[in-house]
Amino acid sequence: MGLFSFLTQEIAIDLGTANTIIIHNDKVVVDEPSIVAIDQTTGKLVAIGGQARQMHGKTHENLKTVRPLRDGVIADFNAAEMMIRGMIKMINPRQKFFTPTLRMVVCIPSGSTEVEIRAVRDSSEHAGGRDVYMIYEPMAAAIGIGIDVEAPEGSMVVDIGGGTTEIAVIALGGIVCNQSIRIAGDGFTADIQAYMRHQHNIKIGERTAEEIKIQVGSALPDLDVPPPDYNVRGPNLMTAMPIDIPISYQEISHCLDKSLSKIESAIISVLEQTPPELYADIVNRGIYLAGGGALLRGLDKRLTDKINIPFHIAEDPLHAVARGTGIALKNVENFSFLLR
Repeated sequence: MGLFSFLTQEIAIDLGTANTIIIHNDKVVVDEPSIVAIDQTTGKLVAIGGQARQMHGKTHENLKTVRPLRDGVIADFNAAEMMIRGMIKMINPRQKFFTPTLRMVVCIPSGSTEVEIRAVRDSSEHAGGRDVYMIYEPMAAAIGIGIDVEAPEGSMVVDIGGGTTEIAVIALGGIVCNQSIRIAGDGFTADIQAYMRHQHNIKIGERTAEEIKIQVGSALPDLDVPPPDYNVRGPNLMTAMPIDIPISYQEISHCLDKSLSKIESAIISVLEQTPPELYADIVNRGIYLAGGGALLRGLDKRLTDKINIPFHIAEDPLHAVARGTGIALKNVENFSFLLR
């Protein structure tokens, strides 16, 4: 720490499709939904994070809510820059006059193209980042879970986020084989919306579908500790009259089955590409699940039964990637081979 260390602020950002988490001094200082509300007439930022999420689906024509990231990559450059800038301000809101230069590590999906990586870098630099490093999400998740990524042993991580599911085999500080598929939390939410429309003739918004997923989401049709049914209210598509329907976890496990099967196929496809020595390590150690999707009830059991390799859920899977990004930030010199 030099004399001018207070002039530089070091932050680690997990820029997610659903949530953005910022770590500063080993502590989670910002954990907000990745959404902004913008005034259409002036183009100014009205709200950010949780406040903007409360407005989502309830805005008038002069106000729009934007999710700057789609499928793990930046879809709206301007909104992404506003969001990153606004969330960095949340770290120390009292600093009005003096803004320190930022050194940041941002994590990106392992399937990102050069253009997508450039977009993240540009947004971060425009938001005030002087030194911007990138780390791939599965690598950050592995570090956050506590895996020794430099060991000559194979480890497999499945990170089910909001926009993408990242599957990677890691050994000797590098990604040996990986796959990034665009089926994850947002896909589950869309499945629930479609199911409610077709099966129950009820129209629900994204927030309600998300709530159903959290309350009664399940990967298995029979759970040891089943959650109670969740009541859904909304307009009937035919009559526009309000209806109230109880939804059980069995229905949700049925409607998510197709998407979960695609994730299973992607995991098997990565295992097919894995060199035999590393495959043996993975069978011995098991596969680690991280990201918000790992919280889906019964998912680890379903995958273990299907693939015959034990699956372990990381402790605090929501923050595993952010924690790993924070560790990489503290050891930028040691982890230079992991950063872009």
